[in-house]
This record gives sequence, structure tokens and C-alpha cells, in this order.
Amino acid sequence: MRTLLAILALLVTLGGPAAAQRAGDLPWWNDRVFYEIFVRSFYDSDGDGVGDLRGIIEKLDYLNDGDPSTATDLGVTGIWLMPVNPSPSYHGYDVTDYYGVNPEYGTADDFRELVAEAHRRGIAVIVDLVINHTSSQHPWFQSALADGPASPYYDYYVWADAPAGGGWHERNGRYYYGYFWSEMPDLNYNNPDVTAAMYDIAAFWLTEMGVDGFRLDAAKYLIETRGKIENSDETLAWLAAFNAHVHAVKPGALTVGEVWAPTSVVARYVPDSLDLAFEFNLAEGFVAAAGGGSAVQIKVPLGRALRSYPPGQFAPFLTNHDQNRAASVLRGDVDKAKVAAALLLTAPGVPFLYYGEEVGMQGMKPDPRIRTPMPWTGSAPGLGFTAGAPWAEPYAGYETANVAAQDGDPDSLLNHYRALLRLRSAQPALRRGDTLYVEADVRSVYSVLRFTDDEALLVVVNLSGAPVTDYTLKLENGPLAGAPAVSLVWGAGEVIAPTVNAAGGFDAYRPLAALVPHGSYVVRLAR
Repeated sequence: MRTLLAILALLVTLGGPAAAQRAGDLPWWNDRVFYEIFVRSFYDSDGDGVGDLRGIIEKLDYLNDGDPSTATDLGVTGIWLMPVNPSPSYHGYDVTDYYGVNPEYGTADDFRELVAEAHRRGIAVIVDLVINHTSSQHPWFQSALADGPASPYYDYYVWADAPAGGGWHERNGRYYYGYFWSEMPDLNYNNPDVTAAMYDIAAFWLTEMGVDGFRLDAAKYLIETRGKIENSDETLAWLAAFNAHVHAVKPGALTVGEVWAPTSVVARYVPDSLDLAFEFNLAEGFVAAAGGGSAVQIKVPLGRALRSYPPGQFAPFLTNHDQNRAASVLRGDVDKAKVAAALLLTAPGVPFLYYGEEVGMQGMKPDPRIRTPMPWTGSAPGLGFTAGAPWAEPYAGYETANVAAQDGDPDSLLNHYRALLRLRSAQPALRRGDTLYVEADVRSVYSVLRFTDDEALLVVVNLSGAPVTDYTLKLENGPLAGAPAVSLVWGAGEVIAPTVNAAGGFDAYRPLAALVPHGSYVVRLAR
């Protein structure tokens, strides 16, 4: 583990994780776990009630202190910042200046310092790039409104003499297209000038601001054509060219896209149009299985993901800033939240955590209530987030779902996440190994085999709140041979070895006599 982190730190010193790819078949991001941050809600450094960039700098050691010998940091190795550009909205997804930093969050120098300090700790930084639309207050759109077709920016947007279905909005006797909202006019990517402008913006953030890549918002909506609003061939082609541009500007930079759709649709984007895409079906399966206790809810979406993407090139998660928080969906049940964490952090792909997930932060829609300030303490109203009045009131449950309450408790959800992140960091098979689904004859038992040429790890999770003793596992074909030595690298109990069949798998295998309620285990099978 120390050697791995030392290598990652060396890559950062040489210019950040985008400067070089790790040896092996998979790119550098497969050695990462990313943490999604809503800047407004993470930590307020100046007492104005709004989170800011300097607040994130102050809390970087909470995320990863850069010292592999400590275990008090969370251990994430990447952060995704929700929009940092100036915007009239609290969420930032309607941008008024693609080159600027929201003054409520800080300055360009603050941003550069954040990137430098993150890199010094071995943390990659990607930012939200809102490419589908601008704010209606963006100078481009304001010029188009003021001067009409005479404006050089008029054709930056999509106009019509009459509405042609939903999403059309009237100004000055003409109609413009804005899929999400009248104040978010869609950009016109049939205009090469718009593409050139977005290429320049991407290059600026990669080179001048030092980011390691982008999360591309609303990626499936870019080019509507022939009545097709989502996932058009033209959209995929535009993204493929944009992705190539990003890699040309900064070799190894990451693009991860929001394509909220079934796996069969999302997989069309990877690897040409996007490096990674979020796996929504699998996310739903993880949370449903943790809450409902059936492994079938994971088996189907996991199988589709494994068949559909290049190895490891998808981004699993639990929930994000557009969804009810996992802890609320799980009704505040800490044991179920621990199960969800184990499912995510032993899964293939590149995991993403939503800020506060690690302490069981709760939130249910509307959107502002799933994006409330981070609960550093249980003292309302500021929760250690601000010395002033927070921009939003805390959500229920903060009395126990906060960092201070859980920090010193070895059995807390926070320390469960910390330990799982260190487990993933220490085990190459969990980060970049192949995956085989293992059949269990009890529906509440989930199991997969994660393996590389050098190691095989059997993951076993009891999804139920009752102990399980009468169960067996079956793997018809696998990578095992001989009589493997076994050891338990996660969980507690006495583990026994399988009898390997002629096809490298096993039949009627019970690695532990009993699986405790909501227990998770990782068994090393020596190869």
C-alpha cells in the first residue's frame, strides 16, 4: 500500500495524474475513488454562510492528508467539483462566464491553490463543465437578444419562428430552445463557432487552471436532430471529437459523462465519446439491494455493466446531487448504509461518493434539500460548516450523522468508509481486477470474485438483517487452480478454502460458517 501511494504521489509531483498513466491495461483513474463536492455546502472559510474554495483547501486533510501511514483521513484520491463558474443560481448549472470563478466561492488564484494542494496530497481534480446550455444572463445570449440576427452570437443558440414541441421559449417575437428551463438556453453545436469556443474553454481549464478532466453535465442532450432529443448520433460524434481534443490538450485527462439512461444506451458513449460514464442502473441496484436484501437487484445491472463497457470503464455510485440521498432512501439505517458502502467500494469501475454519504447525511427532494451544508458537527444551525448563518438549514438526522460524532467511534459509518477505502487502495484486484458473479443459493447473499493475474478476492455480503448459516456459493468457471490458501482480509471469522473444480471455479462452497447480519467479507484465495 505504501509503495502504491508513493508511486501515485510521484506522478502528482511530476504534473498530476493526467501527466502519465499507470502501468497495466487500465488508465490511472481506475486506481481512484472520487468524491463529489457541492462547493456551496462543503465548508465556509469566511463566515458568510456559503461554502468556498478556501474552505475545501482547509478540509483537504479530511479527504486525504497525503500520508499513507495515517488512517484518520477518508482516503479518497479524486474530487469532482460541481460548477465553480459564476452563475445567478445557487446550484451553478447556468453559467454566465466559462472562464471565471464564482466570486461567492473565491478567486482564480484560490482555485489554482486548491488544485495544487490537492495534487500535493495525491488527489486528482475534475470540474463540472456545463456544455449543453448557458445562463440566459450569459453575454452571448444577452447579445443575441439585444441585436437579433445581427449579433455574432445569435447562432450560438437554436432559434425558430414558431415552437416545434416542448422546450421552446419566446423572446422578442422569436422562439429559442431551452430543454431544461427558459433561463437555460441550449447551445447550437451545429455552429462550428460554438464548438471552437467550447474547445478553448476546455483547454483553459486543463492548462491554465490545472484540472485533470471534466464531468460533462447533461451530455446526452447536446444536438437535437430529426425529432430526437436524447442520444443522437450527432451528439455522440460531437463528444467523440471533443474527447479527442481534451486528450490532445492534456494527454490522459479524464472525461466522465452524465448520461442518465439505461446501461444499453450509456455504453454507446464509452470509450470514444467519453472515457467513463455514470452507471445509473447499477447505482439503483446497490441501494435497492442494501435496502431490500436481495442480491438479484445487483446481479442483473452488474451483469449488463460487465458485458457492455470496456473493462472497468464505468463509474458506479450510490446517489448524487440530483437524487434522494442514500441514507434517506435507507431510512437512516446505519447497517444498511454500511452494506451499500461495501457493495460500492468492492465493485469494478471507478467509484464516486457524494459528499456527506460517508456519515449518513440525509436529504430528500426538492433539490436544495439534497444539497444542504456538510455536517461537520451536530451543533445547529451551523453544524461546524460556518461561523455565520448557513445558506440552507440542515436536514434531519445531523445529530448523529456528522463527522465529530463519528470520528472516534471505530464502529461508525465514517470509519467503515475509511477502512473500505484503504482496503480498495491496498488490493489491486478491487481497483482493476476482472469480475465474476458468484451464485448463492440464498437470495440475501451477494458474492463476486475480483481477480488479477496475481490475486483473487472473494467478496461476500449478507444483505439481510439476520444471520445466514445455511448457504452455499457456486462459480462454474473461474481462474482458480489447485488448493488455494485462504485468508480473510475484510470481516471477522474463520474462513475455509474451496475445493476447486476442473473449470477453475467451485461448487457448494461455504467460506464462513455464519454470515453476521449485514456483514461483509473479503476472502483472499491465493493463486
